[in-house]
Amino acid sequence: MQTIITRWITNILAVLCIMMLFLIYTQKHPPDLSFITADSIQNFKTLFISIILEALPFVLLGVFVAALLQMFVSEQTIRRLTPKNPVLGVIFACVMGIIFPLCECGMIPVIRRLVLKGMPVYIAVVFILAGPIINPVVYASTFMAFRSRPEIAYSRMALAFIVAATIGLIIYRFVKSNPMRGFSSAPTARDHKHDHSHEHIHTHEDSHHHSHGHEHHHAHGHGQSQTGRMFAILGHASDEFFDMGKYLIFGAFLTAVIQTFMSRESLVTIGEGAVSSHLFMMALGYVLSLCSTSDAFVASSFTTTFQAGSLLTFLVFGPMLDVKGTLMLLSAFRAKFVALLSILIVIVVLAASLLFERIFFL
Repeated sequence: MQTIITRWITNILAVLCIMMLFLIYTQKHPPDLSFITADSIQNFKTLFISIILEALPFVLLGVFVAALLQMFVSEQTIRRLTPKNPVLGVIFACVMGIIFPLCECGMIPVIRRLVLKGMPVYIAVVFILAGPIINPVVYASTFMAFRSRPEIAYSRMALAFIVAATIGLIIYRFVKSNPMRGFSSAPTARDHKHDHSHEHIHTHEDSHHHSHGHEHHHAHGHGQSQTGRMFAILGHASDEFFDMGKYLIFGAFLTAVIQTFMSRESLVTIGEGAVSSHLFMMALGYVLSLCSTSDAFVASSFTTTFQAGSLLTFLVFGPMLDVKGTLMLLSAFRAKFVALLSILIVIVVLAASLLFERIFFL
């Protein structure tokens, strides 16, 4: 999956470079680069490095927490605790995000295995959406990034819960067939009613995925030395760190470019728009594909030009739907379901953010 994501990012950057070269070639006059001055370059470097240095401790904390959970918390434990009632199921999924703060980068494979083993799809969706946001590590990073405005940290947790719960209940009500790739159009696991024939049909697939997931879940405390566990934790943490690190660097770079070379008047005009500011921050969150443990430091750099409501949109929308997340969702779910889920995220996040802004930040 990481190879596919890397290939997509490389292709996008290659297309952008080709378009830029074409525009330069077709211009009769050389491009005006007078806006690049020594002061602007210095401002760019300062902003770029500061974003990375502020976010780095929380990224490291996040990957180590994810590695420990990967090693010592079994999927069977989570599945056994899943309630049957839909409302309780939504609350349970959000609580799982608090107790098991997994990064969105490694959540899709875990959720896929849980659905294969019987977790209802609507609970899985709520966990995918809320898990990367509603957890102690992300709350701490958001609180530190907005030290002068702690209400943004509280509002981020509350808005993420509302959005995830709303979408989860919609999925429960209207999605009747299992949207996982490789499944036939059988009823979903939403009612937790699996008859013997259903279990028999998926026995081979379950064992297949168990064998492939064994590498990541073999160390739940059985048959491995302390040294082996430590190396496994460090290995998983390093993989997560380097996987997320490139998105953090790309996000910090793009943010520094926007803040340095885009005129302040243009940013203020967009930021003052009742809806345009939210749409701009949603698009930025989707493109940047930042980890939820570091995106607050990027958002805080826009506090002088954007209202709190649009910053909240960025902080909730980005972890729920971005470039890498879309690709990972497509690897586990059918394209039609991913399209439906994406539309729901856009509509519900935008509506809830506008409502939050009107009630709490005006």
